[in-house]
Amino acid sequence: MTEEEKEKNKNNPLHGIKLQEILESLVERYGFKELSERINVRCFLINPTISSCLKFLRKTSWARTKVEELYKKTMKK
Repeated sequence: MTEEEKEKNKNNPLHGIKLQEILESLVERYGFKELSERINVRCFLINPTISSCLKFLRKTSWARTKVEELYKKTMKK
């Protein structure tokens, strides 16, 4: 990693945290039902599993962004 990349990631609160860790943390805190109410994504509502949600979130950038934003808000509290 170059110095420029290190400097860029220094201010990123999600640097080094995997999407799976983010999702597992949110599911543990809220559960899939409340997550589907907070973020309108069907993968949280219909037969939700961590792996199926990860597949969807990795392909759908807007949904991933919403999950990451909720995680950041949750971790501030």
